[in-house]
Amino acid sequence: MIDLVRPVFMAAMFERLWYSVPLIVVVSLVYAATRHEAMAPILDHAFKFGTSIVLFMLGVFVALFAVDYLFL
Repeated sequence: MIDLVRPVFMAAMFERLWYSVPLIVVVSLVYAATRHEAMAPILDHAFKFGTSIVLFMLGVFVALFAVDYLFL
């Protein structure tokens, strides 16, 4: 029974991930704007910071997936 329900929950989880896209964009732009005044450095810093946020989230996902796979 659990194996039949798990794909439904995983689909709902990935659907919720779309909420993180505008949040990452806004946080990156605001953080970069507090560090720079010109538009070009703001966009450059925002892109780098947004990439680091996405990589961090991906790392947390991989770690949690590994824990779930190995121990649960």
